[in-house]
Amino acid sequence: MIPNTNYKNLKDSYLFYHIAQKTKAYLGQHPGAYLYRMGIGDVSLPLCDAVIQALHKAVDDQGIKNTFHGYMPECGDPGLRKTIAGYYKKRNVDLSPEEVFISSGASDELGDILDLFGRDKTVMIMEPAYPAYVDANIIAGNTIIHIPSGEAEGFVPQPDERNRADVIYICSPNNPTGAVFSRERLKQWVDYANRTDAVLLFDAAYEAFIEDEDIPHSIFEIEGARTCAIEICSLSKTAGFTGTRLGYTVIPKELERNGMHLNEMWIRNRTTKTNGVSYIIQKGGAAVFTEAGQKQIRERIQVYKKNAKVLMEALDRLGIWYCGGKNAPYIWMKCPKGMGSWEFFDYLLQEIQVVGTPGEGFGACGEGYFRFSTFGSPEDTKEAARRLAELLSKNVKEPAGLQ
Repeated sequence: MIPNTNYKNLKDSYLFYHIAQKTKAYLGQHPGAYLYRMGIGDVSLPLCDAVIQALHKAVDDQGIKNTFHGYMPECGDPGLRKTIAGYYKKRNVDLSPEEVFISSGASDELGDILDLFGRDKTVMIMEPAYPAYVDANIIAGNTIIHIPSGEAEGFVPQPDERNRADVIYICSPNNPTGAVFSRERLKQWVDYANRTDAVLLFDAAYEAFIEDEDIPHSIFEIEGARTCAIEICSLSKTAGFTGTRLGYTVIPKELERNGMHLNEMWIRNRTTKTNGVSYIIQKGGAAVFTEAGQKQIRERIQVYKKNAKVLMEALDRLGIWYCGGKNAPYIWMKCPKGMGSWEFFDYLLQEIQVVGTPGEGFGACGEGYFRFSTFGSPEDTKEAARRLAELLSKNVKEPAGLQ
């Protein structure tokens, strides 16, 4: 037996595992030290009351014969699928419940969805990029075209007619940069995909953080997207489901390639590969979309947005370039004094015990940049911002290599 040799093409360790090892080593050398963790995008606030109540009721249901549920429908509870279609309707996006598929989270789905395209395909990934996009395609043996982006275009690239791909990844609001795609820029990509017969994989995991009215929350707000796009979304950051796990995928019935309907293909895939998401979790997820649930998760999102404001104000005072923060839970800053991103990581860890994420871990275009997550506690965020401002405003000897 020959195993999947594509694993040899992966980096030795995943970005966040490498960060965890570095922080573990630091704590081993400095017992009792407190770290201000602003690296991984994990939430710090608990599930809202509406969700907790729904979860408790669902657990009780499972202990009563008349309300007990075994296997759930592979594509999701019909009621939840209808509810999510109604959520899209509020943004004037018309979906049928049959176009919504319930999943155990966006990360799982981003890997599984590649089943629709077979192997040895060409995919286009805009850098800096969420590392799982790259790794999943390396494992699948696909050819990756890395699309660079930078400060000049606000880390929001436009299509290049010289490139051709079967699948194109777009994440807006973006992880890691926090940048958002305007309606005009998304229209360019939709037209490009329809023109070149590509499929857009639109990662909308952070759509609930958008506050600018003119920024689309969904790719399906763009004319023409129903014939070229799949949208993957998650409740992890929207409603604190990082440890609870629930997401959804939208595949329009019009999406067709070579006479095959991808919606029908995904139904066949799900009925083969899954036994559905837990009844208990889906009931908790349904509570997110109730009036009470929406009010409560917005209150939690505002806490994270206030964290972002604290960090942005610190960077503004320092005169450091950054993007993100306003419409996303990430801030993407330029490393000061020409520092490399891992160099800056070590500098912050050693000097002020603040942990962020080196931009280089998101691809070559991320070198020289650094990502802060705003999902920490307000207390930790304020202290981290204070330490950062104090450290970077000092006229002291710079770390080695910075003179």
